[in-house]
Amino acid sequence: MTEFGGSGTESPADDPHADRPVITAGAPIRAAEVAVVLLHGRGATAQGVVNLAEPLYRHGVAFFAPQAARSRWYPHSFLAPVERNEPHLSSALRRVDAVVDDAVAKGIPLDKVVLFGFSQGACLAAEYAARNPRRYGGVAALSGGLVGPPDARREYEGSVEETPVFVGCGDADDHVPVERVRETAETFRSLNAEVTERIYPGLEHAVNDDEMAFVGSLVERLAESGE
Repeated sequence: MTEFGGSGTESPADDPHADRPVITAGAPIRAAEVAVVLLHGRGATAQGVVNLAEPLYRHGVAFFAPQAARSRWYPHSFLAPVERNEPHLSSALRRVDAVVDDAVAKGIPLDKVVLFGFSQGACLAAEYAARNPRRYGGVAALSGGLVGPPDARREYEGSVEETPVFVGCGDADDHVPVERVRETAETFRSLNAEVTERIYPGLEHAVNDDEMAFVGSLVERLAESGE
């Protein structure tokens, strides 16, 4: 595993995630066919989500995990008014954009780049893809959903061009309402995604084997299509 980026100094208050370090793992980028951008949850770390993603490791797959400032992408609930989470949310979205651009600049086609997140990271992955609709390799939002209050107007436009999108969550999750997960799935359907939505009875705020197996199969198909 290697780390790049980050100056070791505090980022500006209006862009707290700028230049934060990114941990890389998996295949060397020069030999990679697929890139997975891993987004950690609140209070977690880039290294932690790299460890979580071990079931996704495949030949030819590189992983990029940016670290959030203070181990959080934004300070309040993802159900709060969007402005309450600014400037952190916009900074986080820019950081994801920079990591995606870096993977593409290193030779990974955008349609082989997968966005994967858990909890806050899931919310960030979903929000980034919805605001930047393009053909990705895939989007996996585990225990999270689009950002904003229940009455938020969803004005995303464009198409993700049949990008596979997976949304998974437990119905016993105290942090993520099932209604928001379903709304997220429906929004991505309206953006022309191939959506897989799974609600797990009794699952709390956690990742389960079925979710990792599904995402692993997606990553494997992308890797095999480049051989």
